[in-house]
Amino acid sequence: MNTSGGDIYEQKKLEGLRGVFQERLNDCAVQVSTCLNRIISSFEDVPVTRAMAHATSGGKRLRAFLVMESAALCAVPDSASVWAAAAVEAMHAYSLVHDDLPCMDNDDLRRGRPTAHVKWDQATAVLAGDALQTLAFELLASAELHSDPAVRLALITSLARSAGAGGMVLGQAQDIAAESAKQGLTLEEITVLQGNKTGALIKWSAQAGAHMAGVDPEPLGAYADALGLAFQIADDVMDVEGDATKAGKRLQKDAFAGKATFVSMLGLQDAKARAKELVKDAEAALAPYGDNADTLCQAARFAISREM
Repeated sequence: MNTSGGDIYEQKKLEGLRGVFQERLNDCAVQVSTCLNRIISSFEDVPVTRAMAHATSGGKRLRAFLVMESAALCAVPDSASVWAAAAVEAMHAYSLVHDDLPCMDNDDLRRGRPTAHVKWDQATAVLAGDALQTLAFELLASAELHSDPAVRLALITSLARSAGAGGMVLGQAQDIAAESAKQGLTLEEITVLQGNKTGALIKWSAQAGAHMAGVDPEPLGAYADALGLAFQIADDVMDVEGDATKAGKRLQKDAFAGKATFVSMLGLQDAKARAKELVKDAEAALAPYGDNADTLCQAARFAISREM
């Protein structure tokens, strides 16, 4: 098969962008880990704080990346956005600790390591999750995030809404209710559920920098809506055909539990095709930013090709 010079150029360009994205993803992860480790290590050395450190270590830090890269797009420096990035990672870690509990998903493996309630006990895991949730708001209250208290308050309020009964927690409750429902969910209902459970924090992450800069967050919100849904479809695909060793968690549990997923509703190939369409939608939403948004575009492509 012959490859034209133009095709080779485009391939090298894409490889270069992937390299830039991976470098930025890693850089954000290091900055956020440093911030979280510094704060958590300042607390008394007891099982709860050890469980907090355990829960916040590892992972790709995609949400943190979205905060910091979208903030950079709006001319907000890393030294400020890292506080919001650490906050959403603390909130995400809390949700995973609680989601892994026997009363929820009953998982014993997360990021390739024992979950908090397995390594310690259920009470320690619950308290660690509680502490991580409150830590998220403490981080957003830091004057190093923004000099204007009104901006910090707005971020605290919006994260509370995104993570609470109108967002992530609502999605988790909808997910639990669906397990015992007499009638299966429709595709539209699954989309709404996942938009709450997974998409709400992703959207907050992508828009945080715009709020810090005082600019229109809508283009980044549209990007995040498409990205969040693509991310969840990819999760459903990975649950069916992923490698548990690379994923660092148990797979095929949704099928075993009889849960309705994008794969069960659309079929494996159509689910993959839908995820690719959503990536194109995410990229289109970033058009107003031009080439400056290339790294965020790569993040969308990463979301449907990751193994995490």
